[in-house]
Amino acid sequence: MLFHPTELDGAFLIEPELRGDQRGFFARIFCEREFSAHGLVTEYVQANNSLTATPGTLRGLHYQLPPNAETKLVRCVRGSLWDCIVDLRPHSPTHGKWFGAELSADNRLMMYVPHGFAHGFLTLSADAEALYLVDQFYAPESERIVRWDDPRFAIEWPRRPVSLSEKDAGAPDFDPGYHWPESIA
Repeated sequence: MLFHPTELDGAFLIEPELRGDQRGFFARIFCEREFSAHGLVTEYVQANNSLTATPGTLRGLHYQLPPNAETKLVRCVRGSLWDCIVDLRPHSPTHGKWFGAELSADNRLMMYVPHGFAHGFLTLSADAEALYLVDQFYAPESERIVRWDDPRFAIEWPRRPVSLSEKDAGAPDFDPGYHWPESIA
């Protein structure tokens, strides 16, 4: 695997190295040793799968507060989506910054999203399917949402969304009053 650091502290795009011949290819998408060597989370407790039928659907921006803050490893396994992360950690050198990248079944890239980041995606194709691993169980009492177009972050989405859930459409601007524990910040 190739680990490409993003502009955000601790976040990576991960590219599988394909080994192939006339039959097809083989690639690892997770290796405990390689993730550990890069200082990344190696234990995941849940695998999630989402299918979004309509292009231009936005899901997010979601995160969980400690002690249930999640690290995610996100991959698009069908179609394509634009994956976006925002660093919410107040003591991070990249606090308040965002990063986005296209993840697709064709490019096979994965986004590594550390604790303390909000995450969301905008589908670029019909029937976009995402698979992601998380290192914490879903805890509804810890879930928070940030408005996708919060002016504080000024995210440059590749297109305007045509569909959002009721929950995401009603998301508030980011509340800077929450202070992450130093272990996450």
